[in-house]
Amino acid sequence: MTTDAEFEAAIAGLQNWVGRERVVEDEIGLASARRIAGMLDIDPASLKQGDVLPPHWFTMFFPDIAKQSDIGPDGHPNKGVFLPPIPLPRRMGAGRRVTINESLRIGTPAIKRAIVAQVLPKIGRTGRMAILTMRHIIECEGRTVAVDEFDAMYREAPPPGQPTAATPPVAAPDSAAWMDKKLLSSPLVFRYSSVTWNAHRIHYDADYARDEEGYPATVQNGGLTMQLMLDAALKRAPGRIIGFTARLARPLWVGDTVALCGAAPADGKMECWAADKDGYLCAKMEVAFA
Repeated sequence: MTTDAEFEAAIAGLQNWVGRERVVEDEIGLASARRIAGMLDIDPASLKQGDVLPPHWFTMFFPDIAKQSDIGPDGHPNKGVFLPPIPLPRRMGAGRRVTINESLRIGTPAIKRAIVAQVLPKIGRTGRMAILTMRHIIECEGRTVAVDEFDAMYREAPPPGQPTAATPPVAAPDSAAWMDKKLLSSPLVFRYSSVTWNAHRIHYDADYARDEEGYPATVQNGGLTMQLMLDAALKRAPGRIIGFTARLARPLWVGDTVALCGAAPADGKMECWAADKDGYLCAKMEVAFA
């Protein structure tokens, strides 16, 4: 086992990845848009070639498509294929900061510029961690559609037979002005993983999630949690969405029902949060409107 100093040195050795950029192309195809619509319980036939998509849907395009031989045992692409080879085995989404200028249009090609923005080591109560920040710049016809900074947390594996360490639970606010409830069914999570081309096994392989990563059940996809929170907020939107910030606080489990809550909009913003079946805070978000 390496020392803390050796771990920090290993992360420091990855700083040559910071600033690296690759381009992911997507034609924003009608079939892809209809699959997303169906997954979100929208009539797929309502979408036509040339339609403008909801502004926040850009997060479900531009997947990283690895060769099957480049997929690791956890279902993610192997370290170093797309992302820095951080020497920690467990990876989960943590949060994001997004600005949105306009929307994608079905049938109009666009690109994602994926830039490694930061690799930061941390040593805390639950052990060694590293935070990888990716900056995704979405461009279409020479214009910036959106800028999405996404944080992923890498952690140590728990000892065999031990649960993954979790942060102490915090009660969700009890001051919601509105609430929607959503069943995180296995088909919903599977379909979201499919449209985003995410093969991380913790989202669909219960034996792997329990035996290898120390979770009690299959884990809800954090990107889907953010998508559902945004959809709930936009039903009460005072204007056009121009951005949001989000932070994932606690895992949700596939098969549970999540409460999507929010405050009344004020000064062009809306505070939102997600609570699990026990009333604990799992995610929080601030949505900005024009």
